[in-house]
Amino acid sequence: MLQGKKIVLGITGSIAAYKACYITRGLIKQGAEVQVVITPSGKEFITPLTLSTLTGKPVVSEFFDRRDGSWHSHVQLGLWADVMIIAPASASTIGKMANGIADNMLVTTYLSMKAPVFIAPAMDLDMYAHPSTQKNLETLRSYGNHIIEPGTGFLASKLEGKGRMEEPERIIEIIEAFFAEKADLKDKKILITAGPTYEKLDPVRFIGNYSSGKMGIAIAEECATRGAKVELICGPVNIKTNHPNIKRTNVESAAQMYQASTDLFPSTDVAILCAAVADFTPSCVAENKIKRKGNHLTLELEPTKDIAQALGQMKRENQVMVGFALETNDEENHAKEKLQKKNLDFIVLNSLHDEGAGFQHDTNKVTLIDKEGEKSFPLKSKREVAKDIVNKLVSIIK
Repeated sequence: MLQGKKIVLGITGSIAAYKACYITRGLIKQGAEVQVVITPSGKEFITPLTLSTLTGKPVVSEFFDRRDGSWHSHVQLGLWADVMIIAPASASTIGKMANGIADNMLVTTYLSMKAPVFIAPAMDLDMYAHPSTQKNLETLRSYGNHIIEPGTGFLASKLEGKGRMEEPERIIEIIEAFFAEKADLKDKKILITAGPTYEKLDPVRFIGNYSSGKMGIAIAEECATRGAKVELICGPVNIKTNHPNIKRTNVESAAQMYQASTDLFPSTDVAILCAAVADFTPSCVAENKIKRKGNHLTLELEPTKDIAQALGQMKRENQVMVGFALETNDEENHAKEKLQKKNLDFIVLNSLHDEGAGFQHDTNKVTLIDKEGEKSFPLKSKREVAKDIVNKLVSIIK
């Protein structure tokens, strides 16, 4: 369940900070990627060098680590993570989190976190039982945070009572169980196309488009994270995919993407057609480089095979198809026409008139349209847009 998950591990000033090493090691052993954020007092209990060695990443602690104007972005960490775990969470940090006191990198990251947050308190029994601590924990619960209750045992004060941080193995089990419940695409096989296609003119030139493949790959990773087995058919892009649930087939031309899609579609439950496939291809590809002659070059083009149309005709009753429409005018009408014509269950509409949307950007602004209506979303990162699209898909499957 943790394979490929991105986890921010927050560490505060507590004697239990040494247990964060075991949490880190356990998460990484399960295939997660861990980024540690530690408070200044946390570094008094465990060194960043130890944590960095375990994670393979620099530990984040201060807002500004250099004198060249660079800084750590708590916003980016909030967008990057699939989950945040704060273990150990001291009484001081719990109070700051509950009341929005963002005076260190950990609390600031927490306040920017888009992902679920798990908090494992660790403190002396009287501090844990104090009404202020209990009120702060109740406030954090009301915000939707998950509190991992501490255990009862021998404490650093030599006293015995409730306040001992839950054991690392149990914390990891809780995170695994959380993701198991969220694996709403488990046992589903999903075909996704992404990126552009290149249509050769001669050995050195081609007709292409500006698609980066970012949107399609973000959708593939979101589906894989949620338990699906993904067949990703990818045009020429430079983005790597590492999730073990993604099987990638690289193609170049529209014909190659058509062949791969029609071969794989019958064995899948869902097709998400995000690729920017060329509508036309040269009728004849020159064997040698075309030389400059005269003032004009005339190219003869012919239509490529329509992948969405073909899959729509092949589609079984229990299959779901999602299409994309990138338009420059009369956007909604064109998208609704494509929805009907291609036998899609819903379509994702992009407009090149929206700033920050479309090709090359890290953000996108989409409208999801089906036969019942439409829903528009504000400009978001493509990773967040992928979540919106997959949430819509899950609602249809269910």
